Amino acid sequence: MPVMTEPVHAGEFIVSEGNNSISRELIELAPDLTLLPGTVLGKETATDVYAALDPAADNGLQMAAGVLWDHVTTDATGGEAVIIARLAEVHQDLLIWPEGITDEQKASAAGELASLDIILRQGEQA
Repeated sequence: MPVMTEPVHAGEFIVSEGNNSISRELIELAPDLTLLPGTVLGKETATDVYAALDPAADNGLQMAAGVLWDHVTTDATGGEAVIIARLAEVHQDLLIWPEGITDEQKASAAGELASLDIILRQGEQA
């Protein structure tokens, strides 16, 4: 019998969030991206366009600004997506971080998310 792998689901990383849609925000994404739910995002300060967190950047993308809600692929013109922008608890093991991020950079990003009231939790909370 073949082994089947279930993909990551939209919002699977959420432990809890604010009532209704207070935790979510519709944002503009940079062009030519393919991202999974739970990707930690940064926001370019000059354009207010989001992309995957990049600790080596100096344009705003080096600071965590939210967590992507669902799968998204953008074209050459960019696209829209929903992010968790505030008031939520997220399962830290289900977040997607940039390749090669250090523990220090991850801790810094976790602090930036905490300033948005996005709290990283180990495992699901009761």
